[in-house]
Amino acid sequence: MFVVLAPDDAYFARYDWSHCAGKLEPLYCGGATRAASVANGLLASELEADDWVLVHDAARPCLSAALLTRMIAELRDDPVGGILAVPVADTLKRGDAQQRIAHTEPREGLWQAQTPQMFRVGLMAQALQQCQSGTDEASAIEALGLQPKLVASDSSNFKVTYPQDIVLAELLLKAKSN
Repeated sequence: MFVVLAPDDAYFARYDWSHCAGKLEPLYCGGATRAASVANGLLASELEADDWVLVHDAARPCLSAALLTRMIAELRDDPVGGILAVPVADTLKRGDAQQRIAHTEPREGLWQAQTPQMFRVGLMAQALQQCQSGTDEASAIEALGLQPKLVASDSSNFKVTYPQDIVLAELLLKAKSN
């Protein structure tokens, strides 16, 4: 497993990673954007073009082994690859400049993207080279005209974005460890 870090990262080495001995390799080649970091990591990893690679955000610490296993099983024979995602359950409102509801967005067919995102190394490298403005790897793959598969996930694989999310992540991780 590779962890892409900023070239000048001083924090990673401060932690004890001995429980991951032989399984975790830091790559100090992160870029200014997510796309640049992933592209740099692909180059530094020296993986083959046909190898599968999964890109996962450190901001999603509650990914379960069961979700990961299901994702790999559903995508291993897929010609494109895909992502974990959750169908949108909430009503979505489009706001205007005055924070007033402009209209309600239909939620049918909408999914909330998660990570990991799983694609072949060569395809992902090509996509990231051609599309550096996407917010995730799937966006870059879509820019090539391909359609990544949506693999049903669940809300426990949420992204820790706001301070209050840390409390929920701690509760989930504590429950998983018991």
